[in-house]
Amino acid sequence: MPDRIMVPFRGAGSGVDELSWGQRELWGGMRRQRTWMPMGIVVPLLDGSSVDDVVAELRFVVERYQSMRTRLRLRPDGPPQQVLSEAGEMPLEVVDAPEDGDPAVTAAEVQRRLEDTAFDFERDWPVRTAVIRHRGAPTHQVTVVCHLVADGFGAMVLVDEVDRWRRSEALDASPDGMQPLEQAQWQRSPAGQRQCAAALRHWEHTLRAIPARRFPGPVDPRRPRHWQAGFASRALHLAARVIARRTGTDRATVLLTAFAVGLTEATGIHPAVVKVVVSNRFRRTLAGSVSPVSQPALCVLDVDGLPFDEAVALTGRRALTAYKHAYYDPDQLDALIQRVGRERGEELDIACYFNDRRPQGATADPAPSTAEVRAALAETRFHWMARQDRPNERLFLTISATPDTVDLDICGDTEHLSPAMLEACVRKMEAVTVAAAGLAPAEELTG
Repeated sequence: MPDRIMVPFRGAGSGVDELSWGQRELWGGMRRQRTWMPMGIVVPLLDGSSVDDVVAELRFVVERYQSMRTRLRLRPDGPPQQVLSEAGEMPLEVVDAPEDGDPAVTAAEVQRRLEDTAFDFERDWPVRTAVIRHRGAPTHQVTVVCHLVADGFGAMVLVDEVDRWRRSEALDASPDGMQPLEQAQWQRSPAGQRQCAAALRHWEHTLRAIPARRFPGPVDPRRPRHWQAGFASRALHLAARVIARRTGTDRATVLLTAFAVGLTEATGIHPAVVKVVVSNRFRRTLAGSVSPVSQPALCVLDVDGLPFDEAVALTGRRALTAYKHAYYDPDQLDALIQRVGRERGEELDIACYFNDRRPQGATADPAPSTAEVRAALAETRFHWMARQDRPNERLFLTISATPDTVDLDICGDTEHLSPAMLEACVRKMEAVTVAAAGLAPAEELTG
């Protein structure tokens, strides 16, 4: 059994309130997918690091970021509430790796154990931390947090500030951006209600205009039902840079366009209707918040038959409008979707997600050459990963924050689209983008 150190903390702020919109968004996903959505990381420690150093860092992040010490209050007669504690004790495990073993292997095993251990939303703190020792010396730190602590971009803010803290750089007395309790208060304000109402009007207009069906149905159902694949393409990354420069847009827009084209061609259904996960950090009060503030925007992309540059321009306009309406009360949106479906006499199927986790914005890197992109094509890798029957979304594509390649995973429900369609979608993303960069005909790349 590992040793356990209880780390006392005392931070600013406490209270009970309803969940923020970002927290509610994730809570809905957790209920649908029956998971607490753990996010884990293993960090090698510098030589000379001590257990006390890890204790000090754990105390720093828990005291600084309110979401690290927020638990839930589950109620039988209503939605959960967030419960922020001012003070408490956080457990830190100390695990000794075998003397003749690899401590990195032990760290990976501990990460899996912490992620797989059941989570009590009311009693467990939302962060689990362990330090791995090898022959008496700390070698790795393992951290697993519940997704309710932060979204991907919030985690980047946290990592950046922790790095600065380790270098003894000066930090503001309190973190930037509204934290969850303050967000919940703002969302009840007249300004928050106006934002929500405007977003719901946009969603309702879109929901009444789109075809109800997203996917072709059970053409090749499998058991286990949900299939997940990984696709890594440096060629797609480089070609997207070429097109972004030429069209004056960004790589995220290019890749969203490529996904719309790939999805349309794989399923034969258009327009593509995609729930694009929006960080909402272009909103000044949320930019530096270590909390979940990302929510989906509904984006309709009728790219079928368009030249790729025209499709990119269309995607840019449609995405910009959608992004403005990606901050709302998820419970009110769920009710709206059900009401519009009843009035249309058909269930609206919009469970198709695109989540680009990479930092956005222009790049100063020089445009890649044709030779670079062609050489990168040989490096492309596709592989099947998990297959499971736990409930999931019908289609979810995630692009990881890898800087020099497009590293994505795609997870699909084979009751709605086949494994072959999943593979065809991501391969078409690469083919159409490389072709649009002026390097080869799309049919040559996919043939």
